[in-house]
Amino acid sequence: MAFSIESRKKDIEALKNETVDVLIIGGGITGAGAALQASASGLKTCLVEMQDFSEGTSSRSTKLVHGGLRYLKNFDVEVVADTVQERAVVQGIAPHIPKPDPMILPIYDEANTTFSMFSLKVAMDLYDRLADVTGTKYANYTLTKEEVLKRQPQLKSEGLLGAGVYLDYRNNDARLVIENIKQAAEDGGRMLSRTKVVGITHDEEGRVSGAKVQDLLTGEMFTIKARTVLNTTGPWSDTIRQMDDKTETTPQMRPTKGVHLVVDKKRLSVEQPTYFDTGKQDGRMVFVIPREEKTYFGTTDTDYKGDLKNPKVEQEDVDYLLDIVNNRYPSVNITINDIEASWAGLRPLIATNSGSDYNGLSNQTISDESIDTVLSTVEQYQQGKVERYEVADVLKNIEKSNSETGTDPSSLSRGSSLEIDNDGLITVAGGKITDYRKMALGAIKMVIKILERDFNASYKLIDSASYSVSGGDMDPKKVDEETEKLAQMGVEKGLSPSEATYLANLYGTNTTKVYALLDEVEKIDGLTLADSISLHYAMREEMTLSPSDFMVRRTNHMLFMRDTLDEIIDPVISEMAKYYKWSDKDKNHYRRELEEAIAESDLKTLKGDVN
Repeated sequence: MAFSIESRKKDIEALKNETVDVLIIGGGITGAGAALQASASGLKTCLVEMQDFSEGTSSRSTKLVHGGLRYLKNFDVEVVADTVQERAVVQGIAPHIPKPDPMILPIYDEANTTFSMFSLKVAMDLYDRLADVTGTKYANYTLTKEEVLKRQPQLKSEGLLGAGVYLDYRNNDARLVIENIKQAAEDGGRMLSRTKVVGITHDEEGRVSGAKVQDLLTGEMFTIKARTVLNTTGPWSDTIRQMDDKTETTPQMRPTKGVHLVVDKKRLSVEQPTYFDTGKQDGRMVFVIPREEKTYFGTTDTDYKGDLKNPKVEQEDVDYLLDIVNNRYPSVNITINDIEASWAGLRPLIATNSGSDYNGLSNQTISDESIDTVLSTVEQYQQGKVERYEVADVLKNIEKSNSETGTDPSSLSRGSSLEIDNDGLITVAGGKITDYRKMALGAIKMVIKILERDFNASYKLIDSASYSVSGGDMDPKKVDEETEKLAQMGVEKGLSPSEATYLANLYGTNTTKVYALLDEVEKIDGLTLADSISLHYAMREEMTLSPSDFMVRRTNHMLFMRDTLDEIIDPVISEMAKYYKWSDKDKNHYRRELEEAIAESDLKTLKGDVN
């Protein structure tokens, strides 16, 4: 059955009369990954999300599958090794989503910089070995000052020493979530968006037995019965645990807010993703990344205590980022009026587990003597004078002293935790997108262990490191070639080359399903043929229930296609109203919802452009 509003209705009716093996609360990337693994392993699985899938946090990242080069500043080798190895796994199971996109890291002659040219080269060489790209086309290299400025002429030349270039990956965060969700649904899972948990239920012995939920589309309340309950709600983790009146919990989350701003490529042109110190000596770094015909930059990293559902871009966020970007690119003079789109997201950081983050410095210091020892040993290894194990021994000794207890929001760990409360509620929290599969794996292993112990049920966990998400059934080593073949199929069916390429990159091997709609969907007045079939695929196969779902999370129209957004609003709303048989009241509701989202993204309030 297609993953649509019709399947949603049938799933809800079925859930009223069955008991699932695992109820997953939270439809971000961790919940989606857990749902895929559970469903594919044969568990009766249900996932509920109070908003659209990925709406809360997982569509609001920096949109990278970041390798964490900066961890090597403090020789956190194990962290980087785990990160780059897992990144390769994610690229293997979702090859149409993370794409290699080498990062340039300029080095300036400034106080308290993260790297010098020498330490950067050492870090990049070690990073390449950990990522197993030494000797490949993605191997790192350095650039002179002149080479950097030739590549990025708008970059500040004063104090520029050179740069390093190393492998990183761009990502479509919301697409990664929906492709996991779709695969879970295909494997039999019941995936419900806009379904809010209002209470945790318990059996006669006080064990968690499911949740009372509300269908936010209809207002109906019903109970989902479950043998295990898994809380994967990110910043809302404490909120769900505090709903559980059978156990006492101590809040563990310390969310921080990250903000990104989008401008036209003509205002700020960068050839490739760029990553540099802020220049403010505040221990932070900022990304400047090209996307479509736009450039976006961020991120901030500040403690957040406001509304978890709707973090906003504030004036101080804008001022901070514009000050940094205008300093690093002194000729651009970007103002708030140049900002075409924006987003604010929360990082589900765990307060008691601090450490270095890709945007923040660890406040753990390492002695000059230790640094000299490591650099000397690595240099000797490169010259063939010492063995690999000798380098590892030196690094391990550094790592042993690298326990961190700082409280600066920029130094909180992106590490995760997996806990089970005394009534059986399981919570996986923290972490980052790159680690989502491993976090989900740990959680589902715990679920299966409980099912075996308490319910005499036996399940064999799939190998999620080789189990593709929806749309990912292609050779990860031949993504470009296979994407080109898919695009060519679209051209042969009457799409323009640019339209076909866009669809192939967006949907991977599901592009053939999108093309199949050409036989039954006519071009919608006001939309391109590609957008016409994309919209129908989104409604029929991706549980797209509102215009905002389509504009923001199934596609990138709102963020990176702002120039053409206004002209497609009416046709998208009209077609969805026709498909879903909305009343005028419904139609006006969804229009207001979309207009509010656009106004927020446009920063209309901060610009004083509110009618």
